[in-house]
Amino acid sequence: RTDSDEENHEDMESNDSGSLVGAVGGYDPDEDEEIDFENDFEEDFDDDEMFGDDLDLTEGLPEDIGADTGITDENKALLEKVRMNARQEYLQGQTSSTSSVRASDRLMRELRDIYRSQNFKDGLYTVELIDDSLYNWYIKIYKVDPDSTLFEDMKRLKESENIDHILLHTVFDDKFPYSPPFVRVVRPVIKGGYILAGGAICMELLTPQGWSSAYTMEAVVLQISATLVKGKARIMFSQAKGESYSLAKAQHTYKSLVKIHEKSGWFTPPKDEG
Repeated sequence: RTDSDEENHEDMESNDSGSLVGAVGGYDPDEDEEIDFENDFEEDFDDDEMFGDDLDLTEGLPEDIGADTGITDENKALLEKVRMNARQEYLQGQTSSTSSVRASDRLMRELRDIYRSQNFKDGLYTVELIDDSLYNWYIKIYKVDPDSTLFEDMKRLKESENIDHILLHTVFDDKFPYSPPFVRVVRPVIKGGYILAGGAICMELLTPQGWSSAYTMEAVVLQISATLVKGKARIMFSQAKGESYSLAKAQHTYKSLVKIHEKSGWFTPPKDEG
């Protein structure tokens, strides 16, 4: 990486997070073991499996999905509502391409798998669809490594502002899962943790260079949680109460981040440097 690249990246207020770190929940502060997304969280997909009949947009949701997978009635109803909306758009010709049909189908699978996930049921995080859109999520992270300073900061945030989570905004395009989601922190304002200006997140796996269609959204959420801890994230209580990041600034920072690393690659620091 050139001196110019270093200066540009420092302007975005963070260092690289080139290595993947252990997932929250199975976190061991004495280990720097990387997550194996493809083996630990998702098997390889082919089109027939990924977009199979059980989640075809032209079909209804299986009647027994709640009973068979442990999904609550409330979340089963939401899946049915979202599915019917997507189906109507498909039948009315509002779905513009094969890729968007595939994206919707994959996102339905992701949401279904999250709802039956033990991490979700244990309250590590939640997912909310913005305006019932499969392509626009709020993700709330409630639990991080209890031995971290971020954990203590989140306790203080709860006591001082009655906010008990870190809010992420996630946007998918119609090329998903072959292009990465755009993920940013909305609030609270965080220093460190590989969080850049506007709440953009400096993680290779969230860029076109590092993304794989085999990654699951639960794995991404757990990875972000672990990366915040590994990067020694601290909540900025000096900011105005309830202050949040700017979407436009996050998008600008993310685009700059991608350009820098397309040119210079990703640097993985030695383990003794974190």
